[in-house]
Amino acid sequence: MKIHGLDLYDFLKGRGLIYQTTDEKKLKEILNGKPITFYLGIDPTADAIHMGHLCSLRTFRFLQEAGHHGILVIGGATAMIGDPSGRTDMRNMLEKQKVESNLENIKKLAKKFIKTDGENPARIVSNAEWMSKYSYVDFLRDVGTYFNVNVMLSAEAYKKRLATGGLTFLEMGYMPIQAYDFEHLNEKYGCCLQIGGSDQWGNMCAGVELMRKKKNVSIDVMTTPLLLNSKGEKMGKTSGGALWVDEGKTSVYDFYQYFMNVDDQDVATVLRWFSDMTTDEIKAVCEKDIREAKKLMAFTVTSLIHGEENARIAQKTAEEIFGGKGASENMKTVELSKAEYPNGIGVLALATAIGITASNGEARRLIAQGGLSLDDNKIEDANMVVPADKTVIVKKGKKVHLKVVFK
Repeated sequence: MKIHGLDLYDFLKGRGLIYQTTDEKKLKEILNGKPITFYLGIDPTADAIHMGHLCSLRTFRFLQEAGHHGILVIGGATAMIGDPSGRTDMRNMLEKQKVESNLENIKKLAKKFIKTDGENPARIVSNAEWMSKYSYVDFLRDVGTYFNVNVMLSAEAYKKRLATGGLTFLEMGYMPIQAYDFEHLNEKYGCCLQIGGSDQWGNMCAGVELMRKKKNVSIDVMTTPLLLNSKGEKMGKTSGGALWVDEGKTSVYDFYQYFMNVDDQDVATVLRWFSDMTTDEIKAVCEKDIREAKKLMAFTVTSLIHGEENARIAQKTAEEIFGGKGASENMKTVELSKAEYPNGIGVLALATAIGITASNGEARRLIAQGGLSLDDNKIEDANMVVPADKTVIVKKGKKVHLKVVFK
């Protein structure tokens, strides 16, 4: 199988999208050979997809484009438990109705990144479809008997939970259910490859072991890398939490601006992951002008998620703000009530009310450091009162700009 003129394996490897695999030589043969069926799982523990899902979804699409048949499993059953991998505490338990609502939202968002119609469309299924038909005792007998608790507890994914109080019996059930997904998909669709983020390595390998022990069948897994920057820190995280691909949770401008603020050393990596440029083209544009390469990268990723028109608006907004033109009609805006502040609002309370600072104390410290501005004028008086009869632009440092409108 080829894509963009390259063997699929070499294409994915060159873009840094292959992190781990159970058998590299076999994986190369699978990816470059005849069409196979593979799957990717996403748990609907939130109502949207975040940037952490994107490497795996991009890889899914590339496998589809090369001719392989994809299944997206949205974890309607596993989300009822919550994956303990890498966590220090137990996930909040979600009600069934909330899981089902999240599942539908994720299904809609996923269709932006994988092909679900036309030639070679992906299947989208929920593991609740088959797990809901299993009785507790039957599942323990059919699947649980192949899991050694000592081996499960030694898994890297569980170390943090064990170090901070131990796993609940509920959480211990997560790995066997995910492993059984692979068995079910293998039996029904001939699925022989699972892809997913590298944080899922232990859970994914559990499916391989289950099939080996139970059916003497060899299946494989391949992980994509976590989104880490050149310092080894997670990308796709903001001060407000995850970087969502849903405009209702992360605005298009904030999304664009996040990528404009990544380190220069990470530009080429992001372009390899999320653009269709060749590696030679990426190298050339980064060596020529890293600032222009970063603008191209931010525009490309934003276009992938939100479309070219929205990306252009976000780029124009950023250029207006940072080009010294001050306010932009597309600048992120926060509305405050005039009636609530008839005598105006103190600048400390303003910064906290619009979310630029977490507290008045943080705002006071920021002013002392010269890091807070109002209409391009540095605020020097922490007791300053802002009248509630005009629109103002509040800036935190060089990168955070908000328009405040009193209504």
